[in-house]
Amino acid sequence: MSDKNESMGDLFPDLGPEAPVISGVAHDRSEALATVRGVPNEPGMAAKVFTELAMAGVNVDMIVQAGASVGTADISFTVPEAAVKQVQEILIEKHDVLGYKSFDVDSNVGKVAVVGVGMKTHSGLAAKFFNALSDKGINVLIISTSEIRIAALVPLDQLNDAVKALHTAYGLDADQVEAVVYGGTGR
Repeated sequence: MSDKNESMGDLFPDLGPEAPVISGVAHDRSEALATVRGVPNEPGMAAKVFTELAMAGVNVDMIVQAGASVGTADISFTVPEAAVKQVQEILIEKHDVLGYKSFDVDSNVGKVAVVGVGMKTHSGLAAKFFNALSDKGINVLIISTSEIRIAALVPLDQLNDAVKALHTAYGLDADQVEAVVYGGTGR
C-alpha cells in the first residue's frame, strides 16, 4: 500500500545515470496563436469554442484561459499555421454562438520544448527553463507542461535563441556531433 505522502521521486525511482533528465529540445516554426477575447466567463464557453474548431477538423495544441473581473475571459490557443484562415472563418461565422468581443491571430510565434522522462523525479527543471529564456530576454507568451515536457510559445524572431539557450542550460551542447547507428536485423 502506498503512503499518501510519497513524492513523484518515491513513486518513480531514478532511471539511472544512462537516462538523461532532459533528453532533447524540440521546436516548431509552424504555429499560430489565436486569442478569442471577451468570451462570457461561464461554464461551457471553452467547450463551445473548441467544439466548433473540432467539428471543422482544426487541431488545437496549447490552451490558456484568463478570466477577467468583468465577467468575461480570453481564451488563447495554438493551431497549425496552415489552419489560420479556417480558424478565422469559423470564429467570424460563429460569432453569435460564441458571444466574444474580438479575436486576433498571430503567426509570428514558435514553440520550443524540452522533453525527458527524468522530469518526473527532478525538481528545478521549470525554473531552469524559464531562467534560460529570461537571461536571453525572451518573452514567454504561453506555457504548457506535462510529466515529460515543458513547452513555451515565444516570438518567432526569438525562437532560435530560445533553442540555443535551452540546449546550453540543460547541458545538451556538443563540441562534436556524434551519431550512433545500430545495424542488423532489428532484434
